[in-house]
This record gives sequence, C-alpha cells and structure tokens, in this order.
Amino acid sequence: MKYDISQILGAVLMCFSAQGLIRLLIDHDYTGFLGWLPGGFAALLTAYGLAATAGLLLTGWGHTRAKALGRRD
Repeated sequence: MKYDISQILGAVLMCFSAQGLIRLLIDHDYTGFLGWLPGGFAALLTAYGLAATAGLLLTGWGHTRAKALGRRD
C-alpha cells in the first residue's frame, strides 16, 4: 500500500511540475507555484525540471518496489 501512495504522490508531483515547466517556457512571466524562488527564469526552469525528475523517479521506484513484492502491472 505504501508503494501505491508513493506512485500517486510521484505522479502528482510530476504532473504539476511538468505543467509549470511547460507554462514557464511558453509565458516567461508565469511563475506558478514555485514563483517564490529567487533567481529568475533560469532558477525556475531548473527547479521545475528537478521537481519533474523527482516525481518521475518516485513513481518508478514505487512501481518497481510494488512489483518486486508480487503485485502485477
């Protein structure tokens, strides 16, 4: 069950950060939920990219661990 929760949280993190990353690339003035970070466009782009990567890795890790415990796809 805890690996299912990690998959869900990872997918939510990945979706929100990927959406923010795409919006930032289209409209440089839209900072989204990470707008409080200092550093300008490059820092926000990096932060959204890292958050999307972290969400992707968390989702994959949860899936791999759940599958190792015997749950099928």
